[in-house]
Amino acid sequence: MSEIDTQRRNFLKTSVGAAAVAIAPGIMLFDIAHGKPEGASSKVRWGMLIDTAQCKTGCNECVTACNKENGLSGGTAATDSQWIRKIEIKDISNGRELSLPMMCQHCEHPPCVDVCPTNASMKRADGIVLVDKHRCIGCRYCMMACPYKARSFVHEPLHDQNPDVPRGKGTVESCTLCVHRVDEGRQPACVESCPNKAILFGDLNDANSEIAVKVRAVASVQIRADLHLNPGVRYQGI
Repeated sequence: MSEIDTQRRNFLKTSVGAAAVAIAPGIMLFDIAHGKPEGASSKVRWGMLIDTAQCKTGCNECVTACNKENGLSGGTAATDSQWIRKIEIKDISNGRELSLPMMCQHCEHPPCVDVCPTNASMKRADGIVLVDKHRCIGCRYCMMACPYKARSFVHEPLHDQNPDVPRGKGTVESCTLCVHRVDEGRQPACVESCPNKAILFGDLNDANSEIAVKVRAVASVQIRADLHLNPGVRYQGI
């Protein structure tokens, strides 16, 4: 090989390495060059509005869809991962009972992120709260900090995983709002599966979006609003 060929090859290697540097969180020059989507935008705030009047007792379609989409066992033991769980609440003043799904609330000020010693718990610019499996050391501080009991610890080895949903033994996990679907312009699995259309998903920052219009039109609450976490999940009819 000539000296010129050697210099050319070294130049190309250096150029490709330089092209792979990050120019912003979640955005790589190498990705842009190959047509991959840009990172999350702070102009967007993904959220949900759940109509408890339409969420029926005994219906677990959202839970089943979440388990199937994300490769969860569907078990409800303490060692099983549950990204959504149906809970029953009762107003002791009048006896009124409600059934509703509880999952990560994707807070604007997530306490799980605050307590994580390795920055594995993180919030994307668009409000989706995630766990970086490569950084998580399994300390479970985030599980203790979450007031919604929305996080699970993976106790056993995992098999036949969905390649779009990386999971790992010894790490913490929770609802991701089906971020792999959202980034493709699709709805979360729980939203698509609900037979009563009780879950509305969309951009809370877009004043003309269906969810933003409805949040302005109906009374809704944030669970544990007293903590001032500003969850992205709202509940109607509580």
